[in-house]
Amino acid sequence: MKAAVVIFPGSNRDVDVIDALTAVSGKEPLLIWHRNTELPKADLIVLPGGFSYGDYLRSGAMAARSPILKEVTVRAQAGVAVLGICNGFQILTEAGLLPGVLMANRDLKFVCRNIHLKVERTDTVFTERYAEGQVIRVPVAHHDGNYFSDSETLTRIEGEGQVAFRYCTPEGHLDDSVNPNGSINGIAGVYNENRNVLGLMPHPEDHIDESQSCADGRPLFESLVESLA
Repeated sequence: MKAAVVIFPGSNRDVDVIDALTAVSGKEPLLIWHRNTELPKADLIVLPGGFSYGDYLRSGAMAARSPILKEVTVRAQAGVAVLGICNGFQILTEAGLLPGVLMANRDLKFVCRNIHLKVERTDTVFTERYAEGQVIRVPVAHHDGNYFSDSETLTRIEGEGQVAFRYCTPEGHLDDSVNPNGSINGIAGVYNENRNVLGLMPHPEDHIDESQSCADGRPLFESLVESLA
């Protein structure tokens, strides 16, 4: 699998995802500066977390207008796998590659802690190494992670199975008390209609080895390596 990581001014989780991809695949990903207009051939494109452009205007809004996003959009529409984590998720929604928006957290505070996620489906290139309904533990670190959509969009993504992960209790129950940001229906990650584009607010790249206290994020990268090899 050949992966490419897009770097924006303000990215700060790029090294984390580079390390995760290298550890799992055995190959260092290509690094692509956001001002580039061309993108080398890649099986996976990753938009990492951070604070692109300092989160000015709206989180991800300015980065979504970077030159490289035109090519990312072309590749995504052609079926190439695209993964957006945290700020990357925000960028994907701002670019129109994923439905919905990410707003300020419900309590208007930055949240940084481990949370639990319920895996909604396993028939995607991102999740085949998980079990349906499996509960995993990964960290979140964001101020604008409150996922929202209008009722028509919500009905559509729920009905078509575009929800990837939901915030839940350690036992797998959906409970608003463990929702770290107020996201509608506890949604932590969504797919596009073809399920080759995934955006999620939590950081699976920070839990890929037991030395990090947990390796629940590793199967996501293993799924990609196996599916895209």
